[in-house]
Amino acid sequence: MGPRFGSLSAWKIQKVLGAAFFLASNLLLNNFGLTRLSPASCIYPSMIPHNLTLVPLTSLQYFLLTASRTSYTSPDGHARTWESAERQTRPKNSLIDGVGIAAILTTPDGPALLLQKQFRPPINAVCIEVPAGLVDEGEDAATCAVRELKEETGYVGEVMKSDLGVGPVMFNDPGFCNTNLRMIHVTVDMSRPENQRPVPQLEDNEFIECFTVLLKDLYAECRRLEREGYAIDARVGTLAEGIEVARQWKIT
Repeated sequence: MGPRFGSLSAWKIQKVLGAAFFLASNLLLNNFGLTRLSPASCIYPSMIPHNLTLVPLTSLQYFLLTASRTSYTSPDGHARTWESAERQTRPKNSLIDGVGIAAILTTPDGPALLLQKQFRPPINAVCIEVPAGLVDEGEDAATCAVRELKEETGYVGEVMKSDLGVGPVMFNDPGFCNTNLRMIHVTVDMSRPENQRPVPQLEDNEFIECFTVLLKDLYAECRRLEREGYAIDARVGTLAEGIEVARQWKIT
């Protein structure tokens, strides 16, 4: 689901953005060009928006995030700085920004992972992802996962009862931003009537196509999709590589 906003007065807008962010935006504008990032012939044309324009934002235009420069003393005694971004949508009493959902469907050929194809403007590509979303105020990770799964895919699932059900807090890119999540592992009972013909409840700005891949084929399928021009979300790729590592090293 899309980000949920409070009033503008709730945002802590930084007066000065790190120079790296502004320079990086200009480099993208001047040196790369949007059309070079992903060949449209390799991905579903119906999912590609038109007239993309990349424009650097000023500090007063950042609503989803802020940028900051941290000063600290490193173990060798030197004063150092680090520029980073902070997501502004995390509820006050929440440890996490959102959840990723590893939804497993039971099929005659074995367990299958529910995946999505969704265009992501920052990388100008259709990305292969698991369902995911931001937590609401007062909502725990498991409740968020079941809600988001229903809204984005139409499937009704149940969080696994084992220790795997609600994963640990994980940081997406700790060298760049504070964004974090929990992976929630959900089972989808395909015998339930509501899962026979699932109907998503997408927001106006969401254009998502769902599909499934057998877990045993996930790594090979990720490599195939990458060759076709899709971007692979890190959560999907990490899960696929974990399965492949366990297979090759015969971990049971």
